[in-house]
Amino acid sequence: MSGKLFLENLLRYNTACRQLCALCYKEVHRTRRTMLGSPAYCTKLSRFLNTPKWCNETLIMVSISQTRLFSTKLGKGSGKTKIPKPKAKQEKQEVEIKQRMSVAELAQAMNKDVDHVYEALLHTTIDLDSLEPDSLLDEVWIKEAVKKSGMKYKWAKLTEGKVRENKDAVNRPPADPTVLVARPPVVTIMGHVDHGKTTLLDSLRKSQVAAMEAGGITQHIGAFLVQLPSGEKITFLDTPGHAAFSAMRARGAHVTDIVILVVAADDGVMKQTIESIQHAKNAKVPIILAVNKCDKPDADTERVKKELLVHDVVCEEYGGEVQAVHVSALKGDNLKSLAEATVTLAEVLELKADPTGLVEGTVIESRTDKGKGPVTTAIIQRGTLKKGCTLVAGKSWAKVRWMFDENNRAMSEAGPSTPVEIVGWKDVPSAGEEILEVESEQRAREVIEWRKYIEEQEKLKEDQQVIEAKQKEHQESYSKERDSMSHLNWRQRKSAMYRANKQRMAFRPKERMENEQLALPVIIKGDVDGSVEAILNILDSYDADEQCELDIVHFGVGDISENDINLAETFSGVVYGFNVDANKAIQQAAVKKGVQIKLHNIIYKLIDDLKEELSSKLPPTVAENVVGEASVLATFYVTVGKKKLPVAGCRVNKGQLDRKMKFKLIRRGDIIWKGSLTTLKHLKDDVQTVKTGMECGLSMDKDIDFQPGDEVVCYEDTEKQQEICWDPGF
Repeated sequence: MSGKLFLENLLRYNTACRQLCALCYKEVHRTRRTMLGSPAYCTKLSRFLNTPKWCNETLIMVSISQTRLFSTKLGKGSGKTKIPKPKAKQEKQEVEIKQRMSVAELAQAMNKDVDHVYEALLHTTIDLDSLEPDSLLDEVWIKEAVKKSGMKYKWAKLTEGKVRENKDAVNRPPADPTVLVARPPVVTIMGHVDHGKTTLLDSLRKSQVAAMEAGGITQHIGAFLVQLPSGEKITFLDTPGHAAFSAMRARGAHVTDIVILVVAADDGVMKQTIESIQHAKNAKVPIILAVNKCDKPDADTERVKKELLVHDVVCEEYGGEVQAVHVSALKGDNLKSLAEATVTLAEVLELKADPTGLVEGTVIESRTDKGKGPVTTAIIQRGTLKKGCTLVAGKSWAKVRWMFDENNRAMSEAGPSTPVEIVGWKDVPSAGEEILEVESEQRAREVIEWRKYIEEQEKLKEDQQVIEAKQKEHQESYSKERDSMSHLNWRQRKSAMYRANKQRMAFRPKERMENEQLALPVIIKGDVDGSVEAILNILDSYDADEQCELDIVHFGVGDISENDINLAETFSGVVYGFNVDANKAIQQAAVKKGVQIKLHNIIYKLIDDLKEELSSKLPPTVAENVVGEASVLATFYVTVGKKKLPVAGCRVNKGQLDRKMKFKLIRRGDIIWKGSLTTLKHLKDDVQTVKTGMECGLSMDKDIDFQPGDEVVCYEDTEKQQEICWDPGF
């Protein structure tokens, strides 16, 4: 059957067929599969098409499949050659890139995993060890990775990012003068440690705060409302005078109206006195000088005033504006004059505030109370605080549940200049944070979320600066290394780089082991936020990392918890507590896990303990302890077997020579030998020791040509514990 006739038959049967036959369908498929192109194919197909059972679908399939086959065969018979179509050039994958992309973003744009990006940058100058999935890549490395992956890049279309709306809470505009009312002055008592600040306040309040303080020093900032016999009210802030509490003094100075500078008449101007003066000047707050301890025999008030002239504190007696009051806080002498001076200055300042509207204030101190939860001591500066108010401070917010005064008595409201304890905080806010009232809890959450977002953005910027600095350092190091090998051919350069990398990798485990041994992880817990802040400020001055690294794993407010013990166990650290407790269960868990808990209630004792712990981490130094000294008078040789041994005749000038000890030979100030003795004789007898004034003969474990005048020193090595070189400043 010819190809033309075959096509005609197919078309004819295709138009006439209306019945489906599965049997025919299978047969045609079997025939096409097994006999395609064979000489018997046409006969088989022709016979099959003449059968009464066939279907339209079958014929359509056969016509489509076989028309192509027969057309090809006819083409070959006519002598025409089919030209194969050229293969289309494979298009490179396009990758949309931006000027700065993280490793993970680039991998996602390339539709690859992160490891693919690392492999693409393997033989470049970038430091792969410092790369993380969220590390940002510069434009040059993005292009390099795309190019090495056999792809092409195109710049992503710039889309204008949605600017996040500022949701922060802000202070209200200045109040209308017509609504302002007089308020009590806020007075901060400042000065050097042990100059009588708290005793002075006790005398004014008729209380015994000083008697209850650990170590006789103030270690917290306190806020008290005092009503004088004349009826006037004054809010006093008592700040610590110890060097460790500089931040507390600065915080007190910035929320106060007047500073009472307490200076002991028998001690004069000291370091923290000068610092307190500086805090008052920075806050632009007027000063009243209280010269305390005037009842002491060696009190010299004039010396105090003259010393203050050097620091621009000029008393009225010397033509200045600073009032000076001579008092004795212990005996209560002249306290009325001090109170009158304070009230007079407050009247001159015309202190007023707006008691209406949303509340504004400052966190003086914060802590975690077992029964109340997070508690803050605050000074209200504007508005009137009541129960149910919603407050924000830093990254914490509160729905005010309870308010208490300094005597732990419940309060219903607190107006301007009133110190108050606030209960209801979700977290402990940091001391010094500004308190702002907002309209609702939802608004408070928006403010906190915005502040956390801003903090994250700032942290990202800081991290980016660190990453860029590291990459720049690595690039410079790599360029320097390449320049040093520029005179080598590529094979020599590759070999040298391999040896350098191998040596570098070999030293890494050893360095890591040394760092682990010379590190002290610590966990700090304090009773209030200000105490923790003071300790951390001291630890910020630590500058002995080359001896032992100080690692602050965690810090917080409150008693020592199980989480603190678990952290200490994980990092092999020590838990330090300041004015906090550890219950019996926590102590037992610490003993079981081998964790040290060190509790202190005086800050300088805590720091001393920390210094001792750091020193204990240092390896001991070996010191030579001289036992005896002798001088060589003469030399001679002794024959032992076939060998002549040099022997030194000596006289012991100091101490004694002990054969079991170590020896060294010194000639004209230079040590020419160290070792042990083989023989030590007095006259003809072998002896163990030779004392001062006696003569002896000795030989050493090495052949040394002795000379008269040489010095023989007997010594022993003793281990001495190193001390950390860190000086916290007190």
